Amino acid sequence: MTALPRPPEPILHVDMDAFYASVEELKDPTLAGRPVAVGGSGTRGVVMSASYAARKYGVRSAMPAARARRLCQELVFVRPDFAAYRAYATRLREVLLSFTPLVEPLSLDEAFLDVSGATRLFGEPALIARRVRAKVTEELSLTCSVGVAPNKFLAKMASTRSKPDGLLVVPATGVTAFLHPLPVDALWGVGERTHETLARLGIRTVADLAASSERVLARVLGEQNARHLCELAAGRDDRSVVPYEAPKSVSHEETFEHDLVAEEDVLRELLRLSHRVAARLRKDGYRARTVVLKARLASFTTLTRSRTLRDPTDLASDLYRIVGELARSLPGARAERSGSFRIRLLGVGASGLVPAGAEQLALVRAGRWEDAERALDRIEARFGRGAALPAALLDPGDPPTALS
Repeated sequence: MTALPRPPEPILHVDMDAFYASVEELKDPTLAGRPVAVGGSGTRGVVMSASYAARKYGVRSAMPAARARRLCQELVFVRPDFAAYRAYATRLREVLLSFTPLVEPLSLDEAFLDVSGATRLFGEPALIARRVRAKVTEELSLTCSVGVAPNKFLAKMASTRSKPDGLLVVPATGVTAFLHPLPVDALWGVGERTHETLARLGIRTVADLAASSERVLARVLGEQNARHLCELAAGRDDRSVVPYEAPKSVSHEETFEHDLVAEEDVLRELLRLSHRVAARLRKDGYRARTVVLKARLASFTTLTRSRTLRDPTDLASDLYRIVGELARSLPGARAERSGSFRIRLLGVGASGLVPAGAEQLALVRAGRWEDAERALDRIEARFGRGAALPAALLDPGDPPTALS
């Protein structure tokens, strides 16, 4: 059978609409149509996702919760439920894979597809996009926006401009007509500072950028950035869709309502975060060679420390031991008694991941910690997060043993 020629617009970008907020509305139908924000509602909380009803008031992702409340007094805050989001993301992945094996996830709620090999079965890319949208709604009861274009950059731009619940095709013959009227800060890599620099040069639209000299741009932006922006302004992007890439790291972090000062409070939070990271490693089938501590002080100074282990691990006890030692070594950590060392955020990360099966049996720890942590996994899988915890996390008055 003769292969069909590659279509001129083979790339789809599928982006779920207000994904976290929409999942919360499915979980609790009383939220439907109301302004909803997923995230922390405290004084230091941040909006992770906002429903479109909330966006009408100007509420946006990454906005401080306090500002979001000022914009919309009726705003309903919901704590994030990542287990539910991952479950829906898995179902979304299954829908996308039913059209093509060339699916490159970008996050839980968006992915690139290369449908060049699927046209014989499902029709032209624009038709496939319509079928994807219909199947997502049928299978998940959620909506998505899809961009169809010659490459990944243009497909992503198209999906952004079709939201919410839309479809936009950028034909290969219409790239210039699509790109040139857009503001220059619509391009990847044009942040606030670059935008200001370009504005001083009189560059406000993509058309202005396309007409500019790369040599002049290189003087103010650097050669690499100038070349990158000129390529985008011309609509060029030669990256292919990569079906799967193993995760490079697993991490969890927490911003606190009140700064942590006491060592026992810091240790308790590190223990909690270590268990979350370790459980995710075991669930995904990885062990980590490098353990990372992240700490943000009240001054907003962010400190990062890491240590590489001889043998990879997926145990919270190992992660906790290392991050506790790293925390103790932070500059000024002992200043806690004077109250000058205050921690606003803590994070625990694991990188240098290897498949769990790659570790030789002789290196697998046979001690009770592994058995105990896997028992916790089984209990939480059956009864939910928090059904079983280390004793140190149950009673705030009984902190974990200090590492010093």
